[in-house]
Amino acid sequence: MAGLVNNLLILFLVFQNSCLGYRSPLSVFKRYKDTTRPLSNECLGNNRPVIPLGLTDFALDIRMPGVTPKQSDTYLCMSLHLPVDEEAYVVDFKPHASMDTVHHMLLFGCNMPSSTENYWDCDEGTCTDKSNILYAWARNAPPTKLPSGVGFKVGGKTGSKYFVLQVHYGDISAFRDNHKDCSGVTLHLTHQKQPLIAGMYLMMSVNTVIPPGEKVVDADIACHYKRYPMHLFAYRVHTHRLGKVVSGYRVRDGQWTLIGRQSPQLPQAFYPVEQPVDVSFGDILAARCVFSGEGRMTETHIGGTASDEMCNFYIMYYMEAKHAVSYMTCTQNVNPEMFRNIPQEANIPISVKPDMIMMTHGHHEENKNAAKSSLLQQPKREEEEILDQDFHIEEAVDWPGINIKLGQVSGLALDPEYNLVLFHRGDHVWDENSFDSRFVYQQRGLGPIEQNTILVIDPSNAAVLHSTGKNLFYLPHGLSIDKDGYYWVTDVALHQVFKLGAHDKAPLLTLGMALQPGNDKNHFCQPTDVAVDPITGTIYVSDGYCNSRIVQFSPNGLFIMQWGEETSSGTPKSGQFLIPHSLALIPDFAQLCVADRGNGRIQCFRLETGEFTKEIKHKSFGRELFAVSYVPGGLLFAVNGKPYPGDLEPVQGFVMNFSTGEIIDTFVPVRKNFEMPHDIVASEDKTVYVGDAHARTVWKFVSSEKMEHRSVKKAGIEVQEIKEAETIVEARLKNNNPISSDALKKQEKQHLVQQANTGVSFVLITTLLIIPIVVLLAIAVFIWWRKTMVYGADADHKVDSGSGRILGRFRGKGTGGLNLGNFFASRKGYSRKGFDRLSTEGSDQEKDEDDGTDSEEEYSAPPPPPVTSSS
Repeated sequence: MAGLVNNLLILFLVFQNSCLGYRSPLSVFKRYKDTTRPLSNECLGNNRPVIPLGLTDFALDIRMPGVTPKQSDTYLCMSLHLPVDEEAYVVDFKPHASMDTVHHMLLFGCNMPSSTENYWDCDEGTCTDKSNILYAWARNAPPTKLPSGVGFKVGGKTGSKYFVLQVHYGDISAFRDNHKDCSGVTLHLTHQKQPLIAGMYLMMSVNTVIPPGEKVVDADIACHYKRYPMHLFAYRVHTHRLGKVVSGYRVRDGQWTLIGRQSPQLPQAFYPVEQPVDVSFGDILAARCVFSGEGRMTETHIGGTASDEMCNFYIMYYMEAKHAVSYMTCTQNVNPEMFRNIPQEANIPISVKPDMIMMTHGHHEENKNAAKSSLLQQPKREEEEILDQDFHIEEAVDWPGINIKLGQVSGLALDPEYNLVLFHRGDHVWDENSFDSRFVYQQRGLGPIEQNTILVIDPSNAAVLHSTGKNLFYLPHGLSIDKDGYYWVTDVALHQVFKLGAHDKAPLLTLGMALQPGNDKNHFCQPTDVAVDPITGTIYVSDGYCNSRIVQFSPNGLFIMQWGEETSSGTPKSGQFLIPHSLALIPDFAQLCVADRGNGRIQCFRLETGEFTKEIKHKSFGRELFAVSYVPGGLLFAVNGKPYPGDLEPVQGFVMNFSTGEIIDTFVPVRKNFEMPHDIVASEDKTVYVGDAHARTVWKFVSSEKMEHRSVKKAGIEVQEIKEAETIVEARLKNNNPISSDALKKQEKQHLVQQANTGVSFVLITTLLIIPIVVLLAIAVFIWWRKTMVYGADADHKVDSGSGRILGRFRGKGTGGLNLGNFFASRKGYSRKGFDRLSTEGSDQEKDEDDGTDSEEEYSAPPPPPVTSSS
């Protein structure tokens, strides 16, 4: 028996060592993860502190420090010193810019910027020494991720010490209000040494001339490659308005291999190389840009202004670290004759809709009338086809939050820790008896709500973490949370707005006069929502059911200005409201969007001036749009109202592209039904919560992109940031070929994937590895007991022998190594099934047939008069 115990102890140590030695691929190649302080929500200068992302990773936010270009085609530069001396590797790029204001951005690496000012005119130069292009962006291109184990090397003895951001402002009509621009890019860096070093190869024509009226003009570039092998994984094309198609090739022994081909009028992102392409010593890299001079009255030359053209073909590559070169260029044509054999595809333009071309670049001569056109007439642009393919929101059907006992749910928000915070009315209801004709609250005798009206909910298990708000409110409505974690709420009965600390028993700031409706600097009339600018602290209040305005206050509550008016008869005009019901700050673009409930639309305005910027309206919204929420990166989420009799539009949730207003997806719950979805809030990982005032519940929805890969990914590059299940990540690390979205969808129908965080739990792995040891120990004890009963005095000898045979199998004697599946397969009654690859997917989803409808409902009047509809 002692021998058996010793052998089992040795075996346990072997398994323990294997467990401790295991490392998830995600822990090795950790990718960009937003901190609780969203980078895109801030206008930052050169003194931005390092944002730690774990023990070895950190983020840098490189932004223009609040600039206002004074003329079109302005190139402005700013620099940021690398905050560490040792080597680091850039592994992710996340842009923060809109093509409404920025034509394109370039990020350079160098050791000495051309200026020490906060920013400067790039005509002075970018760097005084050699500069390397690290990143390029244009036309709302999505984020770029590098393949695992690949990074741009910076710092140390040989890497760049500075980053220089160059921003080209094409059309400055967007700056008529003199607002400040903070466009830029967030870098994710790691100190973990990357085995493969990324670089940029730029092919560029410098002497092409496009004659006026000429239908087809080719610009050809070709260079011999005379370095160590490099592996190409992404490409980007760039021209101005006259470019029709740009193609790049590797030419080896006369054979042309396509690197990439794209229309420059489509998103100017880095696209993945379709098939792996390597380039070796002696190969030729070739590119062709096809232009048309039709419509031009004069010659067009290569240059940097709107009236000029460009012919650029960018290639992202990686090399072995010991041979790596970070930047290479090609600006000549070493063999013009070879282009007689270029594949015919390079000469065929990629068709793009004419109205899409108008929106391609930010140049003033092309967009004079763009601001006048409604988003309703804009086509779905190509970046949506990349960003949104296979994008779907669906209910997290095993989330227990739907069962929380609540009153009428009126407001939702996320705190800085991404906990869900909800605002409900307890045992109070809003019905036809709540107000008189002058909007004075009629049920004061009930007193304030005695239950806690603000609940903090764990987003993973719906546990109530904290509650507050007892004996403070009569009819809660809107809720928002600022960047410092303070709660901002509205009460339509009190006609007031309050600022509360998470654990405060009394308000820190009160706006409006209690129980006194009005329409001036000191009074509200049923205010609906609040938004607080994370940069300036400015307060915005939507007011409300009986007023039709947005009111702006200073951070300490002083009235600044207001805008908006009641909707007149006929088609509602810009700036007119019929219940401004919900607010969403768009800090990326310095705008405030309003859910104009009674007009069934979203209106957006400049934060500083209140100037109208855009309208988003769709027939599928129906007559009412209740709430809107925004997540950095360009997505709007919204919910509409229940259809009126005779209307066909269902009540549902919407996902939209902010830049175009187009609907990407719609969603409804599986358990229960939407009755009056009153508020919506979304996080950056596209987890969505919807609170319903009539159903008195909250639903959680998740993006199916957590379970399937919706972005374009080939040869290991991702062009849109994703968060995936661990099993999918492991499979992709083993095989760079993309996983079929159809196959993944089939898996989704069979399983429910529910993971709160990506990555493999160390505790889970440890537990799963120890279980076989416990089973073996039990088997060994059972064998020893049986043989003791059978053999009596010979038991010790027999058991030693048996344990030797068992341990021999573990040590590989006669079986070729440790194989738990083979070992247990040899025992009657056991199968190999339990030792197949572990699945992280849950069980089949179950549908809750109970619709949970409550008898008391929030009052909703018939269409005429429209203002009387409440929530």
